[in-house]
Amino acid sequence: MKKRGFADLFFLLLALYLVLPVVATMLYAFATKWNKTILPEGLTFKWLATLFQDAEFIQAFGRSVLLSCGAVLVALLVIVPAIFVIVLYFPKYEKWIQVAVVMVYSFPGIILAVGLIRVYSKLGVSMILVVLGAYVIGILPYIYQGTRNSLRNVDARQLLDAAQILGASKFQAFTKILLPTVYPGLFAGALLSFSVLFGEFVLINLVVGSRFETVQIYLMKKLSTSGHIASAVVFIYIVLMGLLTFTIAKLTKQSKGATNG
Repeated sequence: MKKRGFADLFFLLLALYLVLPVVATMLYAFATKWNKTILPEGLTFKWLATLFQDAEFIQAFGRSVLLSCGAVLVALLVIVPAIFVIVLYFPKYEKWIQVAVVMVYSFPGIILAVGLIRVYSKLGVSMILVVLGAYVIGILPYIYQGTRNSLRNVDARQLLDAAQILGASKFQAFTKILLPTVYPGLFAGALLSFSVLFGEFVLINLVVGSRFETVQIYLMKKLSTSGHIASAVVFIYIVLMGLLTFTIAKLTKQSKGATNG
């Protein structure tokens, strides 16, 4: 009993340590003043209203969404079909994808940014496109795991064979049988990839910087000018990530339910 009580106390302290900074930041986004009291002296929506009236924030938010969605879309159109073919028909080559996944994790953002600048800065290639390509490779682990798990959960090879035995062509079996079955898992992987890219700062800041200001760069700039505005940005980011996490959880549960059914 004593050990269990100690474990519960440790878990509670750990939860407070992790949650309190987030809660304090969210409260500061609505605080009128918070200097000498434990809780804010008043609450207001002024900072959020100011933020959404700032054209720079709207543009930065749009750039983040555009860049993240663009990378995810390219990955879905290019990487996912390649993973489908390799996992279903050439499983012996899957080890090379796994090597690529490990290599993605092994490159720190700063080293990658310096390498991209040295290679592409003199070639006349837009550095935004370079970052987009790096993002596509960067989300390979999430796209690969989501696709691979979805295919393994439904036993995709047998599903395709059964559809073809019943008279469907390979294209019909792929588009009308396999894709609808694995769609929740693919969509969950896409949302996870989007959430990772939306919060990325090191690569876009070092390679492009203020020439293509995203939400994270905008947040860094506001940290030195207005703590309330910066907290409002963090609040919006937390809400967005919470919605994405909830959606991913629902889709994962739906995918497991469809598999068990």
